[in-house]
Amino acid sequence: MGLMADGPVAGTGDRARGALLGLAVGDALGAPAENMRPSEIRRRWGRIEGFVSDDPAGTDDTEYAIFSGLLLARHGSALTVPHVERAWHHWIADLDEGPFRGAGFSERGTLENLRRGLAAPISAQHRHAWSDGLAMRAAPFGVFAAGRPAEAARLVAVDGSVSHDGEGIYGGQAVAAGVAAAMVGAGLASVIAAALSVVPMDSWTARSLRRAVTAAQRSYPDRLTGERAVRSAVVIGGYPWTDLAPEAVGLAFGALTAARGDFRTAVLTAVNMGRDADTTAAVAGALAGALHGASAIPRDWAAAIGPVRGSCLPSMRGYHVLDIAELLTPDDGEDQPGAPPTLNREPDTAAREPARSGEPVPCPEPGAVPVSPRAEMSGAPCSGAHPADAPWHTPVRTGPGSPASGALRDAR
Repeated sequence: MGLMADGPVAGTGDRARGALLGLAVGDALGAPAENMRPSEIRRRWGRIEGFVSDDPAGTDDTEYAIFSGLLLARHGSALTVPHVERAWHHWIADLDEGPFRGAGFSERGTLENLRRGLAAPISAQHRHAWSDGLAMRAAPFGVFAAGRPAEAARLVAVDGSVSHDGEGIYGGQAVAAGVAAAMVGAGLASVIAAALSVVPMDSWTARSLRRAVTAAQRSYPDRLTGERAVRSAVVIGGYPWTDLAPEAVGLAFGALTAARGDFRTAVLTAVNMGRDADTTAAVAGALAGALHGASAIPRDWAAAIGPVRGSCLPSMRGYHVLDIAELLTPDDGEDQPGAPPTLNREPDTAAREPARSGEPVPCPEPGAVPVSPRAEMSGAPCSGAHPADAPWHTPVRTGPGSPASGALRDAR
């Protein structure tokens, strides 16, 4: 399924930066409110209108999105389930993970199954295969497959087959397809239609998404009443788990709809509805960021996003979401006007960045995996694990409009 904007398609790089930076901003804004009820949020902070932490940081949502983005940049449309399994083993399961904090139940269950020697799709047979763990990392697939929602949905399902099943897969597909539509300037209604087009219409995910959007489109006397209506449309009262993919995806699209696509309003609506607030805000931020580009993100929010800390995935430490945006849109050229120009960069670091040719940053250790340029700036060490599977070669894209065709280099 291809999807074209009504007007000329422009600013793909800016939309890519908007999508992934929006994801990270939403994640960091929502993290303190995760698993809280709206009433608890109001008692503690009133209404959240910005960062409530002195040291805002993303969670597993951002780190897993970077993980999937790196994998996608390496393999493109040639991505296969064995590629995904190998990456899970090489970058997570087979490493000494140290303190594995902040991961969701679906990730823990997947890792336990992989370490027991199980392979996909059996590795996804755990109690939380329906979680929003795939939806939270789905945005890079929409960025890569801009204007092709069906391809974005196909690729994210390949990624998700290792860790998710059923509604967990559908949630990731809806998000990836929505981002793919937004990446080419589709209107809000077309973004929602794209998300619904790639999942079964009688699925829990589709029903939740439709109910949330319908509730969000109505008029309400005030913002709080509208948020309550969207929340009531999809949340299962009394259910102990807040990471249900149908619920999180429904809340994110409901927040986006209630905000009429506005970035700030969409993300704050998602945050203040509570539940799995980091994921719902990350998804809403990715969709709104893809719709409007990085310039729509408040500068102080964007400037707070630095390289990830590896608190969940130590192997991702030092990567920045903007690195992933560049990898997934390698043919976009120079920065587009309006993108935040100084995101967590020291004044003297410009000369330390590699050329835009896609050449990796050299590591001082023989055989080490080249890391992100922002990882080098942050002091994160080069990784010596599995150099053969390093993603930092020039990204190759396949499919219509791609700069290269045929099999990807090193695809195995």
